[in-house]
Order: sequence, then structure tokens, then C-alpha cells
Amino acid sequence: MSMTPLPRIYLVRHGETEWSLAGRHTGLTDIPLTARGEADAIRLGERLRSIAFARVFTSPLQRARRTCELAGYGQNAIVDGDLLEWNYGEYEGLTTPEIWNRRPGWELFRDGCPGGETAMAAAIRSDRAIARIRAIDADVLLFSSSHFLHAFAARWLGLDAAAGRGFFLGTAALSILGYHHDRNDPIIRLWNDCRASEER
Repeated sequence: MSMTPLPRIYLVRHGETEWSLAGRHTGLTDIPLTARGEADAIRLGERLRSIAFARVFTSPLQRARRTCELAGYGQNAIVDGDLLEWNYGEYEGLTTPEIWNRRPGWELFRDGCPGGETAMAAAIRSDRAIARIRAIDADVLLFSSSHFLHAFAARWLGLDAAAGRGFFLGTAALSILGYHHDRNDPIIRLWNDCRASEER
């Protein structure tokens, strides 16, 4: 007797932007992809083409929506405000060294951002999205941004969102969450696969 495969949740970080290239914290600032970011999104779509997704969700921000569209999923995507990138508040647009000049030793997942979000706030949004996704008994595809996806993955595993500081995602990276033995056994199946951005 064959068993039905457990669902997988495919996570895509948006393609390259000018700010991601410069290492600037890009929260709610709505900036476009670079030409390279667009090309990477198309290549990523080619890798995903053979997979049937029951639902596709995307952050409202254009860098995620455009990645979704170029990958071939824009027409069926549901825009989900819970998938927005972390709100960096006063640190929006700054690089980490620039933030350290203001606040030595600052760490996003521990300290949050003045005028922006804490790890707890990111966890609440992640938990809402995870609850909706776990109710879907099939593969799901999400397009979002780096730090939010770190928190999302940590919460998927049942960890504090602050554990997301131990993850890293390149632009146009593909990751896969899922289950091991059953639905009470969440795992990371793949993390930070950047082949779409490395195929030059």
C-alpha cells in the first residue's frame, strides 16, 4: 500500500535588487529587481516548472511579486501581507556596519529595530502564515524576503524566531520545508539553493 507523500513548502527569496547588492537593509521600501535579479527569477521558474503547487503566495512588495511573475506564477499567486519583509524602522536602508556605528553590537533577531519590528512581531506573522499553509494538504510555494524567511523557517521547526539568525539566504535562493515521519515532525529539506543565481 503506497503512502501519500507529505506536503512540501517551497520558499523563494526574491531576486537581486540594488539594495541587496549593497547590503542595505530593505524592509518595506518597495524597490525593483536588477536585470540580474530578473534573469535569476526566470531561471528559478525553469527549475520549478515540473512541480504542481496547490497554492502560491507572495509578499506584496514588488521585488517578491516580480520574482513570482518572472518565475511563471504571477497569474495564480495570492498576495499575503504576512509575508512582508521585516520592518527595519529607523534602520531602513542602512548597512550593518552603519547600524553598528549607531548601536555597537546590534543584532537584528535579538534587538529588533527602533520604530520597526521585534523578532516576536515577525514570529506572530510567521505563525499566521504557517497555520494557513499547514491546512493545505499539498505542495505550496512562497515568495518573500530574507529575514522574514529566516524567522518563518525557525517557527516552522517550532523554534523561537530569534533562531532565524543562524540561517542565511542568497538572492533567488530556493529552500524547502516539510515533514520527516509525519506532520508532527517538521524539518528543513533544503536550504539556500542558489543554483538559479549561479548559472551564468
